[in-house]
Amino acid sequence: MQLLRSITAGVLLSVAAPALAQTAQPARPTVTATSPDGSLVLTVTTDSDARPHWSITRKGKLLIAPSKLGFIMADRIGLQRGFAITGEERGSGDSTWEQPWGERRYVRDHYNEVLIRFRQSDEWGGHLMNVRFRLFDGGVGFRYELPEQPGMKTAKIADEITEFDIAPKGTAWWIPGGEWNRYEQIYQKTAIDAVATAHTPITMKLDDGTHLAFHEAALVDYAGMWFKRADGQKFRATLSPSSHGPSVVRDLPFATPWRTMRVGDDAAGIVENDLELNLNEPNKLGDVSWFKPAKYIGIWWGMIRGDWTWAEGPKHGATTERTKQYIDFAAKHGFRGVLVEGWNKGWNGNWFGTGDQFRFTEATPDFDLKAVTDYARKKGVHLIGHHETGGNIKVYEQQLDDAMKLYGALGVDVVKTGYVADAGGIIAAGETPDETRMEFHDGQVQVRHHLKVVETAAKYKVAVNPHEPVKDTGLRRTYPNWVAREGARGMEYNAWGQFANGPAHEATLVYTRMLSGPMDYTPGVLSLVGAEGVPHASTLAKQLGLYLAIYSPIQMAADFIETLAAHPKELEFIKAVPADWSESHLISGEVGEHAIFARKDRSSADWYVGGVNGEDERTVTLTFDFLEPGKTYKATIYKDGEGATYLTEARHRIAYETRTFRKGDTYTLRLAPGGGAAMRLAAGK
Repeated sequence: MQLLRSITAGVLLSVAAPALAQTAQPARPTVTATSPDGSLVLTVTTDSDARPHWSITRKGKLLIAPSKLGFIMADRIGLQRGFAITGEERGSGDSTWEQPWGERRYVRDHYNEVLIRFRQSDEWGGHLMNVRFRLFDGGVGFRYELPEQPGMKTAKIADEITEFDIAPKGTAWWIPGGEWNRYEQIYQKTAIDAVATAHTPITMKLDDGTHLAFHEAALVDYAGMWFKRADGQKFRATLSPSSHGPSVVRDLPFATPWRTMRVGDDAAGIVENDLELNLNEPNKLGDVSWFKPAKYIGIWWGMIRGDWTWAEGPKHGATTERTKQYIDFAAKHGFRGVLVEGWNKGWNGNWFGTGDQFRFTEATPDFDLKAVTDYARKKGVHLIGHHETGGNIKVYEQQLDDAMKLYGALGVDVVKTGYVADAGGIIAAGETPDETRMEFHDGQVQVRHHLKVVETAAKYKVAVNPHEPVKDTGLRRTYPNWVAREGARGMEYNAWGQFANGPAHEATLVYTRMLSGPMDYTPGVLSLVGAEGVPHASTLAKQLGLYLAIYSPIQMAADFIETLAAHPKELEFIKAVPADWSESHLISGEVGEHAIFARKDRSSADWYVGGVNGEDERTVTLTFDFLEPGKTYKATIYKDGEGATYLTEARHRIAYETRTFRKGDTYTLRLAPGGGAAMRLAAGK
């Protein structure tokens, strides 16, 4: 049938050719650009309706078929038809910049760039629209830049027309966009053409093994992008809604966030890829050495399980006495921080999605904030603050400066914020003092709010770790006090139902959610049980492997301190594993199956190796070719014990081993169902 269609089309073309020749139109301008290594080739042109299109080939094969560019406007004809290319500007860059903290210390920023200028004909409004493409060897980013122009002072954007028409077939891992539970959902694995509307990052593996990940970078004063399938494997950017009507309202000139696509030959090609970081602006805060990557414990797991309460009463978790006990444990075992949730007024009654009673500078009667922070300071420990808003940013912003100033004065230099409310349940200020509006967690209003919190916190040398956040888009480069976020199903779900997150959850997060940036997953639940003895889909070794698989510069040991103390060998690893790295490499892994990393301590010559497994038992052979030549490394190994599996009480079986390794050595490792492993490689001579 394909051959017949081709022949038929050829015949029709030859018959019609004379007539076409008589009405031939001038050739439309076409702009092309390549990545530095030439593997990616971009083509930008306009079609017969004068609509801008872009396409990408990789290694000579079509990757993104011609896909539209433009906007649907709320107050005028859309920026989608009647365009012509009027000019272009080209550039390139190749530099290396240093992260103050991160998965790796140095990041190479190597790209070719082209800015394409479009102008609509007068009959379509005569608007100007520029599109800047930046091509890396590992992907592409592009954004719209709307310049000053006489016909439009303010852009009221109803939605984008930005398309991504994926040419080859393949598989996708994704979570639905716009649903009630925000980003806190189990990842689905489907064919690409079975995706509905997804949050980003969305990850794909094409039939030829090529890996793709679509996301965005530098999300500032704009609505978050959802990835909506239009037809077949053609997707369109669609913007989070706003109560104001248009999803985005911006005065010109301005630039949108970057729309990004990572591409690699294998899973490591998209994991070891800094595309979104490179598309963000450099550090705007200056010296941020006051933030120290570190590990912490906290008064939290007891509330999640239901043993304690956030609300005042006989089971209140955040008491002065209990906090001092946790500070003592932290001081004894070298944890820098102690998280305390529920210390402030406002938790009594129904605060979910309301938040109007929260007071961020007023403690409950049984919690003395100054006494606790003074006690912590004497012990060399820092309190980690907590601001739950119940989604009420109107109330929070009224108290924000005072709250951050208080934390700064008391030496509370990290704060966990929270926005517990259903999607569309953010309570924001309206046009008058008495008016409120309901917004989405990733709409333009909430995107502005998060940046306001980060900038206010930075003023008082406080780092921010939001839960129920807007997704990470690499802004930690610009605002390095934005140290982590939640933005996915974390450990807390394991307290609420048997195998709640599933055995493959973390082995999927590595290749999806974690592509956006650090996650406060809160590992280290060594009991492996939640409320009423509900078991986790995890072995004991996997809890240690999480410290290598799920990166954050603030890593929690989430279990009760009594449970941590009851596992002295595991506690020794948790105490030792760094929260800041000079190098990170995925040395074995497949999406949803397993992920084993090698990471080098930024403060020593030691390496750490480990990660997580999915549902099926497997054996992997690790090659230690990342080690420094001529050195011997003493390895302390924590791995799944004989017969370990998440399905039975054998999940608690763990085996210990000591070995020595040199560069190029190999090691065969069994990973249990729902299992994992962790190793510390201490450098010798």
